[in-house]
Amino acid sequence: MNFSENSMARTSLWVPGEDLLNYINGQMQPALGGAWLENMNPSTGQVMGRFPDSDASDVAMAVEAAAAAFPAWSGMSVEKRSALLYRLADLIEGHAEELAAAESADQGKPISLASKTDIPRAVDNFRFFAASIRTFSSESQPVSGGHLNITLRQPIGVVACISPWNLPLYLLTWKIAPALAAGNTVVAKPSELTPLTAYLLGKLCGEAGVPPGVVNLVHGTGLRAGEPLITDPRIPVISFTGGTVTGARIAGLAAPLFKKMSLELGGKNPNIVFTDADLDQAVETAVRAAFTNQGEICLCGSRILIQQPIYNTFRDLFLAKVKALSVGDPREQVNLGALVSEGHLHKVLGYVQLARDEGGIVLCGGNRVHPEGPCQNGYFMEPTVIEGLPNTCRTNQEEIFGPVVTLQPFENESEALVLANGTPFGLAAQVWTSDLSRAHQVAQQLKFGLVWVNCWMIRDLRTPFGGAKASGIGREGGVESLRFFTEPTNVCIKV
Repeated sequence: MNFSENSMARTSLWVPGEDLLNYINGQMQPALGGAWLENMNPSTGQVMGRFPDSDASDVAMAVEAAAAAFPAWSGMSVEKRSALLYRLADLIEGHAEELAAAESADQGKPISLASKTDIPRAVDNFRFFAASIRTFSSESQPVSGGHLNITLRQPIGVVACISPWNLPLYLLTWKIAPALAAGNTVVAKPSELTPLTAYLLGKLCGEAGVPPGVVNLVHGTGLRAGEPLITDPRIPVISFTGGTVTGARIAGLAAPLFKKMSLELGGKNPNIVFTDADLDQAVETAVRAAFTNQGEICLCGSRILIQQPIYNTFRDLFLAKVKALSVGDPREQVNLGALVSEGHLHKVLGYVQLARDEGGIVLCGGNRVHPEGPCQNGYFMEPTVIEGLPNTCRTNQEEIFGPVVTLQPFENESEALVLANGTPFGLAAQVWTSDLSRAHQVAQQLKFGLVWVNCWMIRDLRTPFGGAKASGIGREGGVESLRFFTEPTNVCIKV
């Protein structure tokens, strides 16, 4: 996307320091209780504004607005709903530069990454589902004896969309776009660590002409705002992306209420490199897969498994590239920005110390970084590489979600599979080999929702996305999203 060509002269969406607000029934408003939370800039460690500390009363108001808007929105023609989603996509694209800057300031990621990935993907999400809903149709099956079965796919009602802090607008729109396309209304709760672009999306919904109540955005913590949203009896569907512990809490609350759930949770993803791999490509991609977005992506390859004959060669090439990565002010051309919060920084640094305690050798990194200038108090950390740890240790079993990667040797294919599958998680895996038969055999035996062969992070919006084991429940993406956000009704007619 060329921002200079696609962006239009527009009124600024956001002035630094302004209060962020909830977007409920087409109106911007503070929390009903008047409480606020501070919004931190992770690159400076400074407060850059405040946002509503919403509670159950705000959630109830948003759900009421969404429920009231549902009949008209679900009854609107597919063509009109699609046109509104296209309009929203155009507005996001028109404000792309400003949204990228806001995302970088709020989350800590390099502005170059937000410009290249996060904001264009938000545009793509709306355009993709605006197009997909036009071809999504019911099914019919003739039955012997003069009967006809028709399977209708109908919107369900008010959908709860709860999104994480690592890819804030990217993943929020990944949920909202198909939910709206299918005819549902939405109450969304973005992460309290990254509220800014969700607030701006609310402004754009109003500008796009999305009817009041169709999209509602409620800010706040998981305890005060998230749990009332999950347990509200008027919400039949929940789409959540985040940590496995939080996902388990949501499942525990929602399952007894018989709510439909999609949970995209954590990962501890293996990157398997065989001796016949294209070594240069494998090394280059492994660096990206480990450290993009400061390693704060659920799909990052945080465990690199290397076949023994090339272990030392791979390690040396990998370390040289990692040591060349730049860390600093995300407004500059850097490879890694700041981690999302001070608490998360200390958590990740704690895992590096844990790795040392478990007998690991820190080959590079492992320390906090204090860039010169305005970012000297930001939450920066060196990219970190560790070796010498068994697969069963906590460092190799628990999701760290930061710029930390471990290296492990393996002897043969069967050992690689044991190591790769030997964690509670099952989100994504990589396989590097020039042997087509091996690629197929290994991919089929990996217990993961996604397997990339000789590549990483190639995402087609038509394909199912989700994980196995503790990495989640359900699939979204393409027709899977539209199926998730609709209810099938079988109608049998005697002809």
